Amino acid sequence: MGKIGIFFGSDTGNTRRVAKTIHKKLGDDADAPVNVQKASIDDLLKYDALILGTPTLGEGELPGLDSGGSAESWAEFLPQLQGVDLTGKVVALFGLGDQEGYGDEFVDALIFIYNQVIESGAKVVGSWPTEGYSFEASKAIVEGDFVGLVIDHDNQKDLTEERIDEWLEIVKPELLAA
Repeated sequence: MGKIGIFFGSDTGNTRRVAKTIHKKLGDDADAPVNVQKASIDDLLKYDALILGTPTLGEGELPGLDSGGSAESWAEFLPQLQGVDLTGKVVALFGLGDQEGYGDEFVDALIFIYNQVIESGAKVVGSWPTEGYSFEASKAIVEGDFVGLVIDHDNQKDLTEERIDEWLEIVKPELLAA
């Protein structure tokens, strides 16, 4: 098992692709990314260092139930973390959003994961500057920065690789020290 666990929720597959890119760049320091719809709380708890990723859907929501009512992603998984002790765990977050199409709720879903892991006692690392994005509002801003890496695969795909590299330089030492 690698030292870092990577878990993601995805709707269109873009978040999965970013998770895979992060894994590739971390190499042996991380295990292969896992979609939360195929994960259990015990899977997550095996790691002292976690990278959690999500897209923001609709009106600033987490991905959730599919049209058939089956659990799809974070909206079903996150409530299972309530009451779970994450003290001593180090968590880095990344989120995907569309700043042009959904500028009023840009990467809002990140805040739901952030709030839950903080409430559960985890240390969150890897805040990300808001500069370089053009949006009206985001709930995922705490103390002037995003709570994690923000990727706009729709409008700034050409910046994705560079942003991942810069963010990993920030979070990798803290994740590996967990």
